[in-house]
Amino acid sequence: MVKYSTKLLGLAVLSVLTACGGEQAATTASADQPAAAATETSAANSADVAQVDTARIESAARQPEQWMTYSGGYEEQRHSGLTTINRDTLSDLGVGWTYEMRKTRGVEATPVVVDGVMYVSGSWSVVYALDATTGAELWVYDPEVSGQDAAKGCCDVVNRGLAVYQGKVFVGVFDGRLEALDAATGELLWSTVTVDQSKPYTITGAPRAFNNKVIIGNGGAELGVRGYVTAYDTDTGELAWRFYATPNPEKKPDGAASDAIFAELANDTWGDTGAWTTDGGGGTAWDSMVYDPVNNQVVIGFGNGSPWNDNVRDPEGNGDNLFLSSIVAVDADTGAYRWHFQTTPRDKWDYTATQGIVIADLPLGENGADRRVVMQAPKNGFFYILDAATGQFISGNPYELQTWATGLTEEGRPIENPDARNLAPGYIALPGPMGAHNWHPMAYSPETQLAYIPANRVPQGYGDLNPDDPSNSFWNIGYDLAAGLPSVYPKGTLEAISKEISGSLLAWDPVAGKPAWEVPHITTGNGGILSTASGLVFQNTLMGEIVAYDARTGERLWSSPLNNPTSAPVMTYKVNGEQYLATATGVGSSWGLTYGFAWSEQAAPQPGKVITFKIGGTGELPASVLPSVARTPKGEAIGDDAVALLGMKRFADNCQFCHGGLAVSSGVLPDLRWSAYAGNEAAWDTIVRDGLLTDRGMVSFADHLSKEETDAIRAYVLQQAWLAVANGDAQAPSTVAASAQ
Repeated sequence: MVKYSTKLLGLAVLSVLTACGGEQAATTASADQPAAAATETSAANSADVAQVDTARIESAARQPEQWMTYSGGYEEQRHSGLTTINRDTLSDLGVGWTYEMRKTRGVEATPVVVDGVMYVSGSWSVVYALDATTGAELWVYDPEVSGQDAAKGCCDVVNRGLAVYQGKVFVGVFDGRLEALDAATGELLWSTVTVDQSKPYTITGAPRAFNNKVIIGNGGAELGVRGYVTAYDTDTGELAWRFYATPNPEKKPDGAASDAIFAELANDTWGDTGAWTTDGGGGTAWDSMVYDPVNNQVVIGFGNGSPWNDNVRDPEGNGDNLFLSSIVAVDADTGAYRWHFQTTPRDKWDYTATQGIVIADLPLGENGADRRVVMQAPKNGFFYILDAATGQFISGNPYELQTWATGLTEEGRPIENPDARNLAPGYIALPGPMGAHNWHPMAYSPETQLAYIPANRVPQGYGDLNPDDPSNSFWNIGYDLAAGLPSVYPKGTLEAISKEISGSLLAWDPVAGKPAWEVPHITTGNGGILSTASGLVFQNTLMGEIVAYDARTGERLWSSPLNNPTSAPVMTYKVNGEQYLATATGVGSSWGLTYGFAWSEQAAPQPGKVITFKIGGTGELPASVLPSVARTPKGEAIGDDAVALLGMKRFADNCQFCHGGLAVSSGVLPDLRWSAYAGNEAAWDTIVRDGLLTDRGMVSFADHLSKEETDAIRAYVLQQAWLAVANGDAQAPSTVAASAQ
């Protein structure tokens, strides 16, 4: 691991510097040129940094100037009581300060701010501590994730956030470590490996800390693992309890907190054969974990099956496959099972229940009395409300278009469309695996009693594996990922497909079970939400804009460019009487990598950034970084139609998740159509087969694909390059050379 910089700032020094700084706080800091205000902190001051405990987080609503957890407080409502930024002052917002991170790729984090210090994570799990008033770099910690580990991730080397607790900063590292850092210095206090690192596990979610415990889940169900959540002692890193989402292959005890409920209930929902017995079954808890202090429980959102296709995963069984796609509550002290609710029984569409879980008091009790509830808008398109103490189903209503189900029973079980379960020919799923709502956090305002959802509409066709033409996929999904994809397509196809992909900001009335208002977006992947007591809702867009809306009507009130695509949420805090909006920017993740064909303009690789706004801010936004790659083929087309067709299938199986569907990249990672390597067989092989760029995340596929298959992928990439020329979306090399003269 590497810790950059020993420039520290204690609370006593911080208060003096920021008080004297005034408007000088509107500065730009970078990793190479930290602001001059950063100084060495004393040992006495170190002890005062980030002193956050369970009681203080429980009182987060009474300390709106702080943002002490991933979602602002234990209820995870992402609602702030700050009101200095309001309808009357929006027009006076300007850039406060910006900070450039050290790494490129996707940034999804929500900063945490405690007592004037901002803690934020970036790509590759790097942690940054910044002066919250100036952006001055205090310290940077790099856990040095191997580039080879990037191949284990479904959705980029992202990290969604940190936990700050009792003077420590906790980070879930992409390669499966959970680490505790000294909040004052960034020094590593302890590190524990939470997964079997020989398997394709990752961590991208934010830890949560409470009662001297810190919990973390994991990801990797797309490649084949068994999901679980683990609690560790915050002082020592010792394991306190673990709860699994799926049984072990022998259905025997694990010595874990989940043993009793599996023996009593969950084991019988799985058959005895199938891919789950070798690949773990999935159920990874890669995002939502909520501590409920009122009931002293942890509410966990578990994910999809591994493989997705239940006919491959559990071919002889017909059970619900608990606890896939389920909301599960466990005792916070012991991890013992309390209750569960399964949103998608026997999931086969990647309908995870890992999306943000919010706890709130709603007038749903007897005679309209408040009732403490759990709310979630998971991927499957239904908005669920459950009793927080018991898990009793209260209501569920569709918040997005659906083709997989026609409604819910009185118990909340989906009434499935048979075509969806049987994958009837021509069936198109809504939602698709990107979900009606993905990881981007929703918010809930107690003032308006509305939930604000970054909703998506992304259809998907699923194709069963053809036994005569088996998939050779790096991913463990159990479907033919090339099903329905055109090898050659006419001009206008990409635009037509893009029009079928959309998103919206949806204000949802959970009591009435219907929308209050909706703002459509021209693209999907829209960012997470912040609501405030001043009646505002803030959201970023993937196209690089921050927007403020009226929380009751959806009226667009203010916006600013960010000059960098982003899907991370907005948060807010206050220091020395000044309220700040803050967001992290940096494109990547599945939206920025897989869906390149849906972008109106290509992006360019660039470091992530933190950008803040405040009233009267006079800072400058970082300039946009424009793509520099010439859109022209670097080699002649090769192979016949049969070779290109094989290449299309293998590209879909293995390459599209990073380099874009139909070989059309957003530009965040190389668009292979314009790569010089694609034009040269020997150079191509050094990358794809010899692993020349392993340290950048491009591992060798020689053990997975034959030379014939990697040659076919190259043929397909070149075919797509010349197809773009034919369709008027790129230039032939001769045309480029002529225009340069």
